[in-house]
Amino acid sequence: MTMEAGLVEHRRDTVGYVSKIIRKKRCRRRTKRLAPSVPMTLQRLFVSCRDVFKGPGTVPSPSDVQKLCHILDNMMPEDVGLSRDLQFFKQSAVKGIPRVTTTTIYKCDNFSLCIFFLPATAVIPLHNHPGMTVFSKLLLGNMHIKAYDWVDPANSDDSVPPSQLRLARLKANTVFKAPCDTSVLYPTSGGNIHAFTAITPCAVLDVLGPPYSEEDGRDCSYYKDTPYNALSNGETEVATKEGECYGWLEEIEMPKESEMDGIPYLGPQIIEISS
Repeated sequence: MTMEAGLVEHRRDTVGYVSKIIRKKRCRRRTKRLAPSVPMTLQRLFVSCRDVFKGPGTVPSPSDVQKLCHILDNMMPEDVGLSRDLQFFKQSAVKGIPRVTTTTIYKCDNFSLCIFFLPATAVIPLHNHPGMTVFSKLLLGNMHIKAYDWVDPANSDDSVPPSQLRLARLKANTVFKAPCDTSVLYPTSGGNIHAFTAITPCAVLDVLGPPYSEEDGRDCSYYKDTPYNALSNGETEVATKEGECYGWLEEIEMPKESEMDGIPYLGPQIIEISS
């Protein structure tokens, strides 16, 4: 993958939930390199996100959602500097439990653009997106996505003890293969709590509006799920619709093996033009 060129040694420093990879470069004569030109699609995505996302407490209108989906549906790996050979995910480079790597293309108070790289069998466990609208575009690979929404979204995550089971409606439990349509989740619908499992090496572009912020009450919570019938004893009845499935979710600490490695974004840079 083009983003890893010239990097010969890695050192991992853990910072919160994301580890930063400190890379040492091979000693060599400096040569002047031209910055890669910004693909038109990436620049269009940035400009549209700046117009669409108005800050915390707001949700994009249906027409704005359609506009962003149209841009993302047409995005290619090359638009963010990725090559299709996925050298980043060579089996020889994966030792032990496969770790997820993430890089941030752009971040401001209203939205962020991030890429997640998952080696085969890597997992991002069930996690939520409090007060957020998220667009996910699978750029490369085959990925299983499982997603839930709370049956009673009126009860905020803060009002429920972490150890308490909470009923959720299954919204997705399927395999996505790139290229595919963009997935969209909302603060209380669309599968706000989801998990990613890489079947093959994957790269997924996420647009989050607004981004996670512990200071603003948008910290990430993790969950484990149990099938509805496994714990239901007849005391809890759900008015189900035909074909719907349910599960019990329990908040957990972030699994140690699920910590991510953060790397600098080395792809085409966005040009911040005045609106």
